[in-house]
Amino acid sequence: MFEHASVARDLLVSLLTRAGADAVRLGRTESFVPVDTEAFADPIFAQVPVWLAQHQLDAVVSTDGDGDRPLVVDATGAFIRGDVLGMLAGRFVGAGRVVTPVTSNSAIEGVGWFAEVLRTRVGSPFVIAGMEALAGQPGGPIVGFEANGGTLLGSNVEIEGRVLTALPTRDAVLPILAALGLAAREGRSLAELVGALPVRAAVSDRLADVPGERSAPFLRRLVEEPGFAASYFAPVGEVERVSTIDGPRFSLASGDTVHYRASGNAPELRCYVEGVTSERAAELLAWGLGAAAALVR
Repeated sequence: MFEHASVARDLLVSLLTRAGADAVRLGRTESFVPVDTEAFADPIFAQVPVWLAQHQLDAVVSTDGDGDRPLVVDATGAFIRGDVLGMLAGRFVGAGRVVTPVTSNSAIEGVGWFAEVLRTRVGSPFVIAGMEALAGQPGGPIVGFEANGGTLLGSNVEIEGRVLTALPTRDAVLPILAALGLAAREGRSLAELVGALPVRAAVSDRLADVPGERSAPFLRRLVEEPGFAASYFAPVGEVERVSTIDGPRFSLASGDTVHYRASGNAPELRCYVEGVTSERAAELLAWGLGAAAALVR
């Protein structure tokens, strides 16, 4: 457990121990540390590979400061994406339905675990609204999660005769316990568990200092102007379909996706990419940011 100043550190160590884990407490501090569970290259995580080797760990787990976003690193030192943790949590609790933003990985549909996947706009209020819309309908337990891994329960679930009551607010504990529990249940390491999933290489970045008055016309042209999207994407592929749940998300004939959306809390244009390989994803992200910058700046 990478404790830092997380408000969840003592509770999480207690829960891990009671669940059968040998919990090693590391990196505790009494001063606030700004831990971003999605910034995997942050220098604050430089000790993780050292801890894995020194203590022969199966995983390093943590949360952000206020304990609503999970962080899990497998024994190889690979960070497990938050939306993958959400998928594993859904699998562990036997969810029949999943609610998650459009920015979460397309593997959620591809894995075949869930009878229904409802995509929403980015933000936990939209996930909660989606869960409420499904409540009372047949289809099994409801789990919601964001791409950052914050997981919500939209209905009660029963696990081995115990009832876990609905919790429609973002939580980091459930996805951590579920990922470790699923690996233990299946007798596989976390790396093996995640490696078997059809997870697409996903990367994202943003163009800063792009206010709405510049990003909005660009996004409208991509969706509304005849022929514009086809010519815009011509250098990287043919557009097969587009979703406009939260900004235009383009699926290319190659199987890659490029998604643009204006940030809801900053003057930024965000770009999210999924690629058939990690190299292709990086290439598409660089192109997507450069091509957009030429039109919005």
